[in-house]
Amino acid sequence: MSETLPTIGHWIDGKNVVDSSGKARSQEVFNPATGAAEKRVLLADKETVEAAIASAAKAYPAWRATAPLKRARVMSKLKNLLEMHAEKIAALLTAEHGKVAGDAMGEVQRGIENVEYASYVPELLKGEHTRNVGPGIDAWTEMQPLGVTAGITPFNFPAMVPLWMWPMAIACGNTFVLKPSERDPSSALLITQLALEAGLPPGVLNLVNGDKEAVDTLLDDKRVQALSFVGSTPIAEYIYSRGCANGKRVQALGGAKNHAVVMPDADIDNAVNALMGAAYGSCGERCMAIPIVVAVGDATADAIVAGLKTQIAKMKVGPGTDAKNDMGPLVTKQHFEKVRGYVEIGVKEGATLVVDGRGIKVPGHENGYFLGACLFDNVKPEMVTYKEEIFGPVLGVVRVKSLEEAMKLINDHEYGNGTCIFTRDGEAARYFSDHILVGMVGINVPLPVPVAYHSFGGWKRSLFGDLHAYGPDAVRFYTKKKAITQRWPSAGVREGATFSFPSTK
Repeated sequence: MSETLPTIGHWIDGKNVVDSSGKARSQEVFNPATGAAEKRVLLADKETVEAAIASAAKAYPAWRATAPLKRARVMSKLKNLLEMHAEKIAALLTAEHGKVAGDAMGEVQRGIENVEYASYVPELLKGEHTRNVGPGIDAWTEMQPLGVTAGITPFNFPAMVPLWMWPMAIACGNTFVLKPSERDPSSALLITQLALEAGLPPGVLNLVNGDKEAVDTLLDDKRVQALSFVGSTPIAEYIYSRGCANGKRVQALGGAKNHAVVMPDADIDNAVNALMGAAYGSCGERCMAIPIVVAVGDATADAIVAGLKTQIAKMKVGPGTDAKNDMGPLVTKQHFEKVRGYVEIGVKEGATLVVDGRGIKVPGHENGYFLGACLFDNVKPEMVTYKEEIFGPVLGVVRVKSLEEAMKLINDHEYGNGTCIFTRDGEAARYFSDHILVGMVGINVPLPVPVAYHSFGGWKRSLFGDLHAYGPDAVRFYTKKKAITQRWPSAGVREGATFSFPSTK
């Protein structure tokens, strides 16, 4: 490892924390378009994470007592700062994740919208009130913060997903420790620093980079009251079980295998264009990507495959710094090799590889992690490439004979994150959305990602926990409801003991 690489440290108690001794563990951060290491990131040990938790715990009492309107004003200032620095944040996403410029800016904008929603928190925390629930008795509910909360976020949305979590947690009166992905950590660190500039007191938001040691410390420390996670299903299940065993409130969003059903009456050209972006946008590294098309009828399948093949031939693949490119590289060499391996498995299993993107070459970027768009036809439900989450630019077409058969495939799958249907038939669309066992459904919308004032979450093994991410569910997740019943007896009035259960009868 080169010692000349810039070092990305932690953010604890309002200060940048780096290792001056050179003894701390670290790993390289690569530019996926070139394959070159451009930075190194420190990996927090148990003591460093505990220092971040201690900072959050120390800051909590004063922040909890801060008026919701003042907390909201910090979010409003942060929104403005994020808009001012949006291009810089997007450039960091491109440099470390590989997203093309337009996609990176879209991620930043979606994150900003969550900060904007958090700025409405005085309204969201108002609770309920009823006067005279009994003689001279009033009752109300309050939504009170939990204390120190934490979030563990994935590599595929290094700016947006942290903004799903800590802005609302903090706006509700909690303090927060963020552990972003160590693969592309710079954007989360920059945004954390902007929060201090927006007026967030030191210690309210802390950031530690790290691996399993950091994760386990957050899961085990009794001071952490709640933890939110986004990542793969095996890790989500681990996070949920260990966190719950330690008495924490946990929300763990896992993997996906999202199906797009195309009906015979669908507008094929529009469906193909929608599927192109949904399957290959961000190189397929989205939990809401569409990796499976379920075509109802062979004529529908033939038309979809032909259309996709034509559009794939027009795609431009290259570094995200070139705005003309449609798709950039995969995030790491390891992930690149994993996705290539899935393509090889699909061929061995007997699926028809209509478009093979494995041989793509990007001049001047021969060491980058580029994989062209891949398209399989005749994918079967028993195949590995159907069952498992690939998380890359690989789209498979499954042929069925009816909507009922298509829905059975989706409902039988272990994941239930997102799905969509392309049709002109309102009755079919209504039946599909009502009976499909999936958390987020699109009707002629390929990526039904809820906006900031709705909540995001799947069903089945795509979500562990009862509450979804951001939106109204975020307020519920980061607060505890308290019911208060109050009576002030008139002076001088004495009442005898009552032994019946209180009621208004």
